[in-house]
Amino acid sequence: MGNCIGSSARVEATLSSNTNSASEASRFPSKTSNSSVPSSLSIPSYGRKSSSDSLPTPRSEGEILFSPNVKSFSFNELKNATRNFRPDSLLGEGGFGYVFKGWIDAQTLTASKPGSGMVIAVKKLKPEGFQGHKEWLTEVNYLGQLRHPNLVKLIGYCIEGDNHLLVYEFMPKGSLENHLFRRGPQPLNWATRIKVAIGAARGLAFLHDAKEQVIYRDFKASNILLDAEFNSKLSDFGLAKAGPTGDHTHVSTQVMGTQGYAAPEYVATGRLTAKSDVYSFGVVLLELLSGRRAVDNTKVGVEQNLVDWANPYLGDKRKLFRIMDTKLEGQYPQKAAYTAANLAWQCLSNEPKLRPKMSEVLTALEELQSPKGLSKLSHTEHRGISSPVAVSSPMRHRSPLHMTPSASPLQAYRKSPRGR
Repeated sequence: MGNCIGSSARVEATLSSNTNSASEASRFPSKTSNSSVPSSLSIPSYGRKSSSDSLPTPRSEGEILFSPNVKSFSFNELKNATRNFRPDSLLGEGGFGYVFKGWIDAQTLTASKPGSGMVIAVKKLKPEGFQGHKEWLTEVNYLGQLRHPNLVKLIGYCIEGDNHLLVYEFMPKGSLENHLFRRGPQPLNWATRIKVAIGAARGLAFLHDAKEQVIYRDFKASNILLDAEFNSKLSDFGLAKAGPTGDHTHVSTQVMGTQGYAAPEYVATGRLTAKSDVYSFGVVLLELLSGRRAVDNTKVGVEQNLVDWANPYLGDKRKLFRIMDTKLEGQYPQKAAYTAANLAWQCLSNEPKLRPKMSEVLTALEELQSPKGLSKLSHTEHRGISSPVAVSSPMRHRSPLHMTPSASPLQAYRKSPRGR
């Protein structure tokens, strides 16, 4: 069993009353106003294999809660595991509630002494928080069934009266967001960034290729958690949605997500497909390359939106260095960086049909990491990128829809003087 949910801070979309909207234990809204944080979206509704690759749906609440894959904890058990939810056990706080560090016996899953047994993260919802019972239940439904090395593991839950809690594996390295955008953590090197991207791509590809497809719908840096070896796992399945079935090409649903990450056609029409996740992956890949947030309102003009700002440089090898993260100090293979940028460009196409499938994205990223793939790339590492390549960048359009900031139900597994 991995070690689990970690630090992160973020604003997220939790305004859905949809039964397929549940948020997971790794995101937190900022307690203070931070204009660099993406806003969440909420507008009116419009009309690789693993041990578990299909979801028998729909399921009743009883079927969800009696799943053999998750343990039903008593409130007292979790009080003991977290030392009575003591302040020094607090990992993070958000609009949904609090996340505490705890310890349980790996075999019996009963509370153990602090420092012994398996470390867990316990999310304790506020009764008045952003995540309601339906969202909480949806989280148990998806993560109680889905098992994959690149999805965070839900160990169990507790529901007693007004108490709604979720128990996850603990992710010691926290969120990708923390490593990319916060002061303190050592900057991620090129190899680690590609490793994180590959792990996240595997998680999405697993969801998309499942017998009963799952669309993640809220892919972003704060939802990618990292274990001790920087293996990434997707967390926060609150907005996950079953994919289209039969002859249907999309799912029509209330628009939920985070500004800057949500695909433009989804924001404009409410039509959701797996290609919506591919667009969001392209945004995160850009964040990995540039070290910039998807939306940063502390900047001015076009620089506020990462996709709009980076777009002119993605197809030009001579100019690509202008968007590369300065914290990399030029230490990256030029051609690999260009290949990754071109992959991001494809994922960000305004035409969903032109975006690659996540399985194709995964293959392309794995080739960057493989010795064979590396042998084809230039190993000269410096800031400049040479030789122009004529690639026409797609026109970007911003949705006229009004997007309002809202608090996210989970976000930062580490106490921080500033939330996200």
